[in-house]
Amino acid sequence: MKVTHPKGLKRREVEALLKRALDERSIAERIDVFSRRFLGYPYQANPLIGSPETAEVFTASLTGFDCVTYIETIIALARASDFDDFSEALRRIRYREGRIDWRARNHYITEWIRNNLRASMLKPISLRAVPIVRKERLLNVVDGLPARRVRMRWVPKTAFSRICGRLNTGDLIFFVSTAKNLDVFHGGIFVRIGQRLLMRHASRSQGGVVEQELSEFLETNGMAGLILARPR
Repeated sequence: MKVTHPKGLKRREVEALLKRALDERSIAERIDVFSRRFLGYPYQANPLIGSPETAEVFTASLTGFDCVTYIETIIALARASDFDDFSEALRRIRYREGRIDWRARNHYITEWIRNNLRASMLKPISLRAVPIVRKERLLNVVDGLPARRVRMRWVPKTAFSRICGRLNTGDLIFFVSTAKNLDVFHGGIFVRIGQRLLMRHASRSQGGVVEQELSEFLETNGMAGLILARPR
């Protein structure tokens, strides 16, 4: 089957990068290698191409990211052994059923998570004995998309100390908006180094990909809670 490759990347660039993780066997180890590789790279606002009026272009970059394309790129690299693997993984992660179309793009993080769980790109993290908030929201912040009613589940911010011991390097952590018409406002990759709990993420306010103490992010940002997922 012919593989669709993203615009903006060359095979040799991706495969040279993949060689850096040849000795890493687990996806968590590979996510650690690749997420560290891009620390300091610039934040790029609105990096994708497509709209309700213009054709979607499957694109990728290794020179700048927003928070979602950073996560998508790292997971696709971690799952890949060559450029074709990377291209296929990225397409399936970004688009519902891998269909390159603006309306099939996972615009909201709740649908991004749901569709990647269905595609076996992610698996849930056990939240047994942890308080869970269940709410329904009407999402309507993406121009050109009809409003979408979603059922959401999240861990309250105050309960983070009860789940941090269950998190592994490479897990994904998303922050639930306090706005009633938006699901998630940011996301990153969890990293555990000894006793330190860190997050690697593409930060608009800091201008690039950074590694930050997770406690600092939680203290300085208002949020309703957290949603967690683990790459397969």
